[in-house]
Amino acid sequence: MKRFLVVGTVGLFSFIIMSCQQNKSPEPCGPIPSENQMQWQEMEYYAFVHFSLNTYTDQSWGYGNEDVKLFNPEKADCRQWARICKEAGMKGIIITAKHHCGFCLWPSEYTAYSVKNAPWKDGNGDMVREMADACKEYGLKLGIYLSPWDRNHPDYGKPEYITYFRNQLTELLTNYGEIFEVWFDGANGGDGYYGGANETRKIDRTTYYDWKNTYTLIRKLQPNIVIWNDGGDRGDLRWVGTEEGFVGETNWSLLNDTGEVTWSMLHYGLETGNAWVPAEVNTSIRPEWFYHPVEDSKVKTVPQLMETYYNAIGRNGTLLLNFPIMPNGLIHPTDEKMALEFGKAVKESFAVNLVEKARAEASHVRGNDKRFGATKAIDGNKDTYWATDDSITKASLTIDLGKPTLFNRFLVQEYIPLGQRVKAFTFEALVDGNWKEVAKATTIGYKRLLRFPSVKATKVRFTITDSKGCPVISNIGVYNAPVFLNTPSIARNQAGEVSLTTNDIGPVFYYTTDGSEPTTASNLYHYPFIADGKVEIKAIAFDPASGKSSPVGTEKLDISRKDWRIIGIDDESASKILDGNTATVWHKRGEKILPFGLVVDLGNNFMVGGFKYLPDQNKWSSGIITNYRFYVSSDNKSWKLVSEGEFSNIKNNPVWQIRTFAPVNARYIKLKALKNTQGDDVAGFAEIDLVTK
Repeated sequence: MKRFLVVGTVGLFSFIIMSCQQNKSPEPCGPIPSENQMQWQEMEYYAFVHFSLNTYTDQSWGYGNEDVKLFNPEKADCRQWARICKEAGMKGIIITAKHHCGFCLWPSEYTAYSVKNAPWKDGNGDMVREMADACKEYGLKLGIYLSPWDRNHPDYGKPEYITYFRNQLTELLTNYGEIFEVWFDGANGGDGYYGGANETRKIDRTTYYDWKNTYTLIRKLQPNIVIWNDGGDRGDLRWVGTEEGFVGETNWSLLNDTGEVTWSMLHYGLETGNAWVPAEVNTSIRPEWFYHPVEDSKVKTVPQLMETYYNAIGRNGTLLLNFPIMPNGLIHPTDEKMALEFGKAVKESFAVNLVEKARAEASHVRGNDKRFGATKAIDGNKDTYWATDDSITKASLTIDLGKPTLFNRFLVQEYIPLGQRVKAFTFEALVDGNWKEVAKATTIGYKRLLRFPSVKATKVRFTITDSKGCPVISNIGVYNAPVFLNTPSIARNQAGEVSLTTNDIGPVFYYTTDGSEPTTASNLYHYPFIADGKVEIKAIAFDPASGKSSPVGTEKLDISRKDWRIIGIDDESASKILDGNTATVWHKRGEKILPFGLVVDLGNNFMVGGFKYLPDQNKWSSGIITNYRFYVSSDNKSWKLVSEGEFSNIKNNPVWQIRTFAPVNARYIKLKALKNTQGDDVAGFAEIDLVTK
């Protein structure tokens, strides 16, 4: 009997201890964010602005030999930049204080290659100062981009350059107030001017900058800063492996603090990582980062920007959206229009949370304590949360909407000060008395947004099916967001047939071929149509049921390629280069095949004023050309070199590369591939096209 009483007492005592433990807040699960990282994460959405000497030379990257006198933005207005960003819903701006060319937007005392020797404001200007003042006026945070690579400085690649680099860092982090983020690009070393040397310099990006001591300097000067670095050392934030505007559907805010980082780790994070390194999604509102007039018709539309929003912020990342500044020093009106409409669309999409006044109950509540009850997930307070006992890693929360309610979006957030836990979950709706799964996903983190076709239901159920620890859910939202039609894609094949497509289901298309704005009174698209020669096609998608139209799609097509043929290649599949399908590609492979020249017979003579090259759109391609020469000929015997150089940043941003030159009469063209991104013997071509006069 005594033995029975002892065992019973011990069991009761253990139960009481366990109950007390469950009434306490959960312990952190794995790595957790620092206070600086938490403040950064809650910003969610902020801007890049790219502006430098190569803005005036129509280049992606400057070589470092551009004339400082080119920089004279007669209408430069950082207040315009800040106003647009504020009205678009952004929380900060990161300015490219120095890009790879080495030109400084502030009057650095350590180089002559800066605004102090430019005609802008007679050498008395300071673009970083004006940006700092504008951010302060509009209540925005200021960030600094400083390229570690400097194609102008004579000491780059030598130990002396690190002192120069840190001196400039000190100027930027000392003289302009509080800086929320410092941004170090991963492009390091290559050909450049280097004070007149005009040579290629290589560095070991993992050791050259002595990041450990550089970071110590940064944190001493700016204690509240976060560091973004793709240059060989772990910072506070990570790149996502692409500049296209999305992170992986599974996205852990974790990496290991040392060791190799693969593309997969950048894109998806690492579930078992021992350091908190969340994802920042960086992309531009145009195809490239710096301003190019040819991209004025290629500004991302609201549906495209909303897609980016869901694939960045909606996947546990932040969104860093770039504005290329025009040579006059302003953001282009089209960029402004799209950014403001995008901000309005986001606001409208999440204006009404349909669960704010609903009733909620959970399958498990931590210690049966109201402090961790289901209602804490829908109370609108980011510092409260629903949690379960430590032993419970699978649980559900049901919300009664009170009446049949229409919705198409689901939002869920974890309380990440205690770590990231959820590995998988489902979202169901009670439709006509039956539970129907409408969405499912893997990780949550700071914020997860799911989209699905509209559903009308009386109840919804959020179920965690797998978790690293007891779930800690701080916020749930259900919304009925406006639906946007995507801009039609316009493509012409080699036969001259133009097709219109979109990812949407059900819309019809209307188009024009004279550059005028399409309406529902324009040509109705039934099937591909012939459009030979130079033509500007504009098109809209239209939904007859709702009466809504998409943004206008525009494509300026040059001469038709129906008479073109590739010569000197005994491979029929090479015709993919001219088929108008950006998804097809042809590769030339073989030992020591580079340099390789692709020759095309145009069929007739034309005044050729430029060319276009589209690389393989497959991220794993090894044939993406980085350095080229372009020739023209009238007889396929005597060739004239009309353009040579590099396709800057093409690996991370594999968009159409457009190069122009003084028009010359030609029937034959040759694009010679000199190098590729992988340094192997492959030349890849998705499409080749021309700019004619």
